Amino acid sequence: MTQPMEIGVVGNAVGASFAVLVAEQLHASGAGLVISITSAGQLTSLARPPYFVLIRAALRDEGTSTHYLPPARWAPAPSHLLTVVTAALPALPEKVIPGRSWTTDAPYRETAAAIRGARDAGADCVEMESAALYAYAAARGRDVLCLAHVTNTMAVSGDDFEKGQANGALAAIAMTAVIAQVLRARLGRP
Repeated sequence: MTQPMEIGVVGNAVGASFAVLVAEQLHASGAGLVISITSAGQLTSLARPPYFVLIRAALRDEGTSTHYLPPARWAPAPSHLLTVVTAALPALPEKVIPGRSWTTDAPYRETAAAIRGARDAGADCVEMESAALYAYAAARGRDVLCLAHVTNTMAVSGDDFEKGQANGALAAIAMTAVIAQVLRARLGRP
């Protein structure tokens, strides 16, 4: 018989410093795994929004990640988690595409030139937390996995910011549960 799994949900953890604060508190409270699902804007067309991006690495353009790791261009996902979840993508309840994000902590810096630079660097979406969370995970040896819920095309189409049923919450919870089950089955945790 499989042990029951407890899953907690923390909403509205927007921004790199706040997301890392929450992750630190969750790990200090005994959480074995933190899955961050953030709202994101589409930089390259991987699909028609809404869809999810499994963030393989985040372009570091915020300040929080440098408190955990020396400056570098990218913050990669923990490879052991990424390998397992990538193999399980067909089993996930929503469309998930592996990709890379641009983490910025100031949406008004998302200028045309900055967007071009992020695209040229290889970012597929823009969000506000993942680089810091991955830097924290690497520095502290914690299990953190980030997904971006790409819900808009940077305000260039009529349905921008449409997240789906219940503002995307049901899809995010379903994704979290399946990912946690997959990781538990393959890695013996959380």
